[in-house]
Amino acid sequence: MIGIVTDSTCDIPEDLIRQYGITIVPQYIIWGDKQYKDRVDLSPLEFYQRLEKDKIRPTTSQASANDFKKVFEDLNNKGITEIIVLTVSGAMSGTFQMAKNAAKLVDFPVSVVDSKGPTMTLGWQVLAAARAREMGDDVRTILKKIDHVRQRLVQFVAMDTLEYLQKGGRIGNAAKWVGGLLQVKPLVSINHETGLVEPVSLARTQKALVENMYNKFFEKLDLNKKLRIAVLHGNALDKAEELAQRIQSDFNPIELIINMTGPVLGINTGPRALALCGYYEDD
Repeated sequence: MIGIVTDSTCDIPEDLIRQYGITIVPQYIIWGDKQYKDRVDLSPLEFYQRLEKDKIRPTTSQASANDFKKVFEDLNNKGITEIIVLTVSGAMSGTFQMAKNAAKLVDFPVSVVDSKGPTMTLGWQVLAAARAREMGDDVRTILKKIDHVRQRLVQFVAMDTLEYLQKGGRIGNAAKWVGGLLQVKPLVSINHETGLVEPVSLARTQKALVENMYNKFFEKLDLNKKLRIAVLHGNALDKAEELAQRIQSDFNPIELIINMTGPVLGINTGPRALALCGYYEDD
């Protein structure tokens, strides 16, 4: 019996989490003197609505080793004998290390995977693991499939402003943009080898920003293969649906997901951000 565990930054739609029996360990959002469990005590919609009005800027705190340990033990008590846990990029968060620490505290095998990215970069690897488990694959085979997916993943994020990325401290190599550039709209990508944010380009208008993201994203994919694509948004559902309709018409992917980016990542990307994340399958 293999358990699949991930943290709440995965941005997998709730129906798929339930369908595949994926266990989520919540991260934390600290807002003023209150602490909220990501997607448990604070929904993405509530988060974005408050983010634009509240003068107090929220911060985040990673799930602790004890949080992971408790989840591991609960699953073990239900008959799970081996666990695969996947986390947000270790270069962006200490979550990966917390999961590794927790794995040492239990007396059954736990494999900890650094997804090397946020949101559906993590989510697609988790879904690949859960689907491989459904097919009856063992842990070793599942880990190989996770790695295979990660090597093909592409993610771009188009932000309405650089402000949130800068203040959130997750700016990575995009730091070169800071200094009088907050009025422009940045496009960044995720490097799935380093797990870091990398600068791509700047735009003056959202139309130019989204067009550039669209073109650069699909340049990175093998369009002759089956595509799995996610459109993520920071409370900009109408824009996300427009993108999804265009993708469906142009490329007809075998799987197309739309979801709102959760609070932990939204702190860094801000309202009205859009992202594309996906990969191609070899068969």
